[in-house]
Amino acid sequence: MKSEKFDYIIVGAGSAGCVLANRLSEDSNNNILLIETGGSDKSIFIQMPTALSIPMNTKKYAWQFETQPEPFLNNRRMHCPRGKVLGGSSSINGMVYVRGHAKDFDEWQQHGAQNWDYAHCLPYFKKSEDWAFNADDYRGKNGPLGVNNGNQMQNPLYKAFVNAGVEAGYFATKDYNGEQQEGFGPMHMTVKNGVRSSTANAYLRPAMTRNNLTVITHALVHKVLLEGKKAVGVRYERKGQTFDVKANKEVILSAGSVGSPHILQLSGIGPKAVLNAANIEVKHDLPGVGQNLQDHLEFYFQFKCKKPISLNGKLDWFSKLKIGVRWILSKQGLGSTNHFESCGFIRSKASVEWPDLQYHFLPAAMRYDGKEAFAGHGFQVHIGHNKPKSRGHIKALCADPKAHPEILFNYLEHEDDREGFRACVRLTREIINQQALDEYRGEEIQPGTHIQSDEEIDSFVREFVESAYHPSCSCKMGTDELAVVDPETRVHGIESLRVVDSSIFPTIPNGNLNAPTIMVAERAADIIRGRKLLSASEASVTIDPNWQQQQRSALPKRTTN
Repeated sequence: MKSEKFDYIIVGAGSAGCVLANRLSEDSNNNILLIETGGSDKSIFIQMPTALSIPMNTKKYAWQFETQPEPFLNNRRMHCPRGKVLGGSSSINGMVYVRGHAKDFDEWQQHGAQNWDYAHCLPYFKKSEDWAFNADDYRGKNGPLGVNNGNQMQNPLYKAFVNAGVEAGYFATKDYNGEQQEGFGPMHMTVKNGVRSSTANAYLRPAMTRNNLTVITHALVHKVLLEGKKAVGVRYERKGQTFDVKANKEVILSAGSVGSPHILQLSGIGPKAVLNAANIEVKHDLPGVGQNLQDHLEFYFQFKCKKPISLNGKLDWFSKLKIGVRWILSKQGLGSTNHFESCGFIRSKASVEWPDLQYHFLPAAMRYDGKEAFAGHGFQVHIGHNKPKSRGHIKALCADPKAHPEILFNYLEHEDDREGFRACVRLTREIINQQALDEYRGEEIQPGTHIQSDEEIDSFVREFVESAYHPSCSCKMGTDELAVVDPETRVHGIESLRVVDSSIFPTIPNGNLNAPTIMVAERAADIIRGRKLLSASEASVTIDPNWQQQQRSALPKRTTN
């Protein structure tokens, strides 16, 4: 075995790892090694926003994990792709930029993640962001990460969906990432100058010009090397050779919510029973490693469109060719957007304080693999209950680092989650049937008007619900018996070892996870470097004052321009 030595070793060049590599290498005194199992992200299918369905379903760019048979989803095995490329999941995701509700981060603090409340997190959201419009108390300018609204909702279906939400009695919100998440409005995406703004593009590529950053690709990490209760390096395999590399200061796992707990367990850090069953020597009994696993589920409400204006008319090969050529030449047009340009965040019932349901609107009816759902024009809205109470796990099954771990989310185990999806069906159907969509709305394709009762809805959801691809919380931050890292992101009981990625979320936020993962890495970088943390924000947050008594704002009906 060959041996090398660095100050910091970062495992995983994904949404968090690329941020850490950039920020830690800003200090020329630090010598950084970044290790990634995947390879280059220089593919048109990654860089062109409209091609988002391709890298997610390609083995070259994503771990194609599958869950165990999910007992509350008719024992279906669910697809769980994770990024395996520079940029990680930020290079294969849908590029939707949602921070989560302010109360989601206050909830983190209540779970023991001290000083990870909204006031302390907001400055780091702003630090990361290059918002396409004016900066304010909530939005950042000149940060690495490009954020905009794609093509500014040029298709009339986008605004019709927003207007339908308002007509149904919900708020209109100009910026769900600002003072008020609740309501309907434009959706934001991580795209800059028509190109995917992954963390590889935004953070890693500029940092790779520095002499103190080494990036190794196509390298599979076997385990963290320990001397007693101290992390001293990692073992990895590349091109058939095994290497031990040492860290003068710290090892940082940023391998994601599947990879990080799996590597900890392979290293002998985790629940004693899990390690014994996998024939892995127990180095440190840490019960929470791989526990508390959470994810978002969603399904599509699909309708035929009475006017020939949907993207279904652009799915033939010639139209795709024209879109691709225009994007190659100018980085403009339909190739420069993920097509999720309007959205909504609502509460499923009275007594829910902040939104727990999320809408992505798409002016097309198609599947995640990019194939059309039916012949003709259509549109769909993705809807999910985003504050699940069901919990799952990640478990190493053996000591072989090439063997996938056992993944089980226990989706819909909790009755509150099933109740949330019943609200998804009934509230969405009411919204779509508002006057604003009358001129466009045709036949309901999915679920179908015959799905009405609780039993019918439950049966439909069990069969057709899909993952929104937001696994998280499997190495939770906090101080209780299931906490894996402390509020400084240090692994409990192990010196010089941290975890920084979405696995350390105590609870899953109401929204897509790329934005909060980047925020966590920005703040963790300052913690690791011993820098003075950005001052807590005093920006206000709007909560419906009548949330205990009513499910929606009940404002007079009005429409947006």
